[in-house]
Amino acid sequence: MTLGALLLCGPAPIIFSGCTNLTEVPQDALTPTNAFHTDAEVLAGVASVYANLRSTMDDRYNLSEITTDEIIVPTRGQDWYDNGRWLEIFKHNWNASSGSALADMNGAWSNLFAGVARANLMIDVINTAGGANSAQTLAELRTLRAWYYYLLMDMFGGVPLVTDTKVEAHPKVARDSVFRFIEAELKAVRTDLPVSRPADQAGRVTKGVADAILASLYLNAQVYTGTVSAGGLAKGQARWQDAINAADAVINSGQYALSADWRKNFSPDNHDSKENIFFISNTDAQPDLGMNFPHRTLHYNQLNVQGGPWNGFATVAETYNAFDPADARRNIFLVGPQKSFDTGLFVNDRAGNPLSFTINIANETQATEAEGPRYNKFSPKPGIPSGSSEPNNFPFFRLAEMYLIKAEALNELGQTDAAIAQVNIIRARQFTPAQPLAAGMSQGAARTAIFNERLFELTGEGKRRSDMIRAGTFVDARRFKGVSAGYKILFPIPQTQIASNPQLTQNPGY
Repeated sequence: MTLGALLLCGPAPIIFSGCTNLTEVPQDALTPTNAFHTDAEVLAGVASVYANLRSTMDDRYNLSEITTDEIIVPTRGQDWYDNGRWLEIFKHNWNASSGSALADMNGAWSNLFAGVARANLMIDVINTAGGANSAQTLAELRTLRAWYYYLLMDMFGGVPLVTDTKVEAHPKVARDSVFRFIEAELKAVRTDLPVSRPADQAGRVTKGVADAILASLYLNAQVYTGTVSAGGLAKGQARWQDAINAADAVINSGQYALSADWRKNFSPDNHDSKENIFFISNTDAQPDLGMNFPHRTLHYNQLNVQGGPWNGFATVAETYNAFDPADARRNIFLVGPQKSFDTGLFVNDRAGNPLSFTINIANETQATEAEGPRYNKFSPKPGIPSGSSEPNNFPFFRLAEMYLIKAEALNELGQTDAAIAQVNIIRARQFTPAQPLAAGMSQGAARTAIFNERLFELTGEGKRRSDMIRAGTFVDARRFKGVSAGYKILFPIPQTQIASNPQLTQNPGY
């Protein structure tokens, strides 16, 4: 069986536990000395590193979206209170021992370090076993490990930097050291990665993946190499030209193309999208091998699937209203009278009244089951097997974002008209008739326009938190949220992690 098939058929049959702080190895854990003696075992081990990417669609995704203006989870009667955890995330009311820190932040930390541990184990295996394809496989594994570290650095700043399988506690290193590690790893392995993959290896890492991660790394360099204190962020060095170079490497590779049908990139049959560069391969074959994004947002009566939908996630009115009504991307939101995705017929709420989603949420602590626009970017597949999750692949990076990264970097270098031209490549497929941004605007106006364009293009793709931090708007007041402290651009190291690893130190301000 190929790795591509393994990615779609299920997680590799490998037990990894005790990965929370990388200091415990249970007696039944697989190691380079007690397993991986056949090609099939090695292939399954590599697939396990990919399989852990699915965990990023839960805690990490929730924290990247609900902390922003894109998603709110209002309390709806007895639903979605959960000891105030969801509104705590939206309002930035967390601390190192609060509900969201002990649940979502701890979960994100544990899952991402589990990915690091799996990658470290398999790198050790390949280094020991060798083989004709070892250089490419090592490059693949090191890229995945760099991505797990990218997400850890983005969320928590400085973290333990572990590249071996030794059973010992590690202190965290400075955030800019993690940045340099990620950059060095991706640049070192890039030449050993393939330009493309055959269809049966869809979802595996390529040169384009490494370049896309580098482009995003350089875009956020001022944040990632800066210093966060209790007072907020002191920016580091900009890397705008490097961001342009990395984005151009993807754009000019000839491997990707903007989809004429934008919604195709997110639909249940998006597995053949030429726009998606780096993505999680999902399937509806088993409940744990797909995504549940539609279930989080749709009303209970809109989809006939066991255990869902859950009628939770919504959008604030200001975000919905920011979209031009002529912009086709506004159609990702559901407002007004609602239909079943299975029958196409109008449905009622649980009280028997016609279900109609409102634009406004009057009170986030006492919302009705119909309040708030629902984002439906990743639309559900009607008729999936009972209990199964959705088969939509989830993109970490798309070609469209490379144009927007290039646009932002060009504008910061003073090439504003060239930047606007890049944005208009993205806008061209969304408006009929066309509504390009006008040339001749100031650098400041272009900066705002590009930031807004990222909202319109990338809503629901886990980008908004890092965008708002980079733009300096993350801690600002907005609907239902007051101004939060500047140090909250980093999450706290969960207290459970500090308790299990005394070498860890808490982030500033917490």
